Amino acid sequence: MLKETEEKLAQSLTAETTDLIPFLPYLLQDFWELGTNPDTIIKLSNKHVSLSEKSRILDLACGKGAVSVKLAEKFRIKVKGVDITPEFVEYAAQKAKEYSVGDLCEFVIDDVNEAVKKEKDYDCVVYGAIGDVMGNRTETLKKLKAVVKPGGYLIFDNYDFAPLDEWIALFNETGLELIETVSEGSSVTVDVSDTFQLVADSGLGMAAMTKRANELIEKHPDKKAIFEGYIESQQEEYNEIDSLSSDSDVTWILKKCPLASLE
Repeated sequence: MLKETEEKLAQSLTAETTDLIPFLPYLLQDFWELGTNPDTIIKLSNKHVSLSEKSRILDLACGKGAVSVKLAEKFRIKVKGVDITPEFVEYAAQKAKEYSVGDLCEFVIDDVNEAVKKEKDYDCVVYGAIGDVMGNRTETLKKLKAVVKPGGYLIFDNYDFAPLDEWIALFNETGLELIETVSEGSSVTVDVSDTFQLVADSGLGMAAMTKRANELIEKHPDKKAIFEGYIESQQEEYNEIDSLSSDSDVTWILKKCPLASLE
């Protein structure tokens, strides 16, 4: 399963080969947020999820932990983050300590497809912009739904930009109620001189990735095509996102129907 997950991860990151995966921590070292905007997750959670000190949130494919850390800081709740990249998990743990939520955040290295078999009874599960790592749309929804308690919530992105009516039909089929849709547009957080800045366009993000790719090309000239291909595909993805309609580039919060089955 790990190999299959890595292949899907590479695809979700517009990488042409899994050979790029070991270099992702270097390529993305200037970024903290690697998926959905944490502010969006916080707003949706605050508005719809009844949170208390006993609440538990699972952040699947948590990346460097920006969502987990900020949720824990805002609501003083326990958050568990799962990611397959050791360097990202280590960074997330460091940020949790920096934000004084080390006692509230737990970060583990694991394949999300394995994690969803073990994790249960969460109040909310967050699944950022990581593509079809957990399978097709139906498979992904079933796996996410299985980890939350009846009446619990799912927050995730329209990762394949399929039409809204297709997703709504699938939500109904799988026992999920669409509570709210948020369109934030594309954004990225970049660490510039130790200061994280949120920018509304892709310019700064592309500049940071291109700089790191060029550094890797100098160190590994035999892999030049891999790094250049990644930068090219990233630019194409940014262009695609910028051209999407507002009902395609969205984040949803869904509620698991109390009597919904797990199948």
